[in-house]
Amino acid sequence: MTAIRCLIALPLLALGACGSGGGSASTSGEAEATPMVAASATPRALSTPKPARTAAAAAQPVSCAAEIGSAAAAKRVAICRDVSPATHPPCNAVNSCAMIEDEIARSCALFDGQGPAVPGCAVDPASGRAAADVVRLYYSAINARDYATAWRQWGDDGRPGQTFKGFEQGFAKTRATRVTIGTLPPAEGAAGSVYQTVPVTVEATTASGARQRFAGSYVVRRVNGVDGASAAQLRWHLQSATLKPVA
Repeated sequence: MTAIRCLIALPLLALGACGSGGGSASTSGEAEATPMVAASATPRALSTPKPARTAAAAAQPVSCAAEIGSAAAAKRVAICRDVSPATHPPCNAVNSCAMIEDEIARSCALFDGQGPAVPGCAVDPASGRAAADVVRLYYSAINARDYATAWRQWGDDGRPGQTFKGFEQGFAKTRATRVTIGTLPPAEGAAGSVYQTVPVTVEATTASGARQRFAGSYVVRRVNGVDGASAAQLRWHLQSATLKPVA
């Protein structure tokens, strides 16, 4: 059961230490760690400070150049630099692809789909596809061991009720993960927010080589055009996750 709860933590981006439990697992409340991969916030030049590295993630994140090749990484870096309003954006191929994509998404969300189209912002930041991309980015960051970027997908302060250290350590025994996104249902609105359910199937490989498979969904949330909403609030972020082991 510990392995199950740990694995669930992986999909959640920053679940915490493994615990006992069975059946399905929800990540909206208590911390749950997974031997799949731990998520965290990346060392970015944004408002969120870079969390200190821990023994659980002593290895450096995989660079974008190493992950997809120098040429492809250079294209992403160019887009990142074109859209980012930051003075010192993390648009560098030595950073993880997840960190670069996170900066692109953050920058595109600043425009919130209003005004003329912004080159490099191909996805409407308010769309369901953008919500699903948060889940994809989350797992991309985990695979690259960029736990800081993964952590930040829960919001600027990370996953509620869990420390970054616990989140990071929860993925200490995760070698790799893969997420498949299912068909998105219509988004739902309530109290000035929009909630998008994102069905997923998650496959994980632990450090020992064991393979695990989970199915369930994430709920991704954003503020719906409320006056005075910050850029961070207008951007999609993980709200909760419910996963269970499947054959």
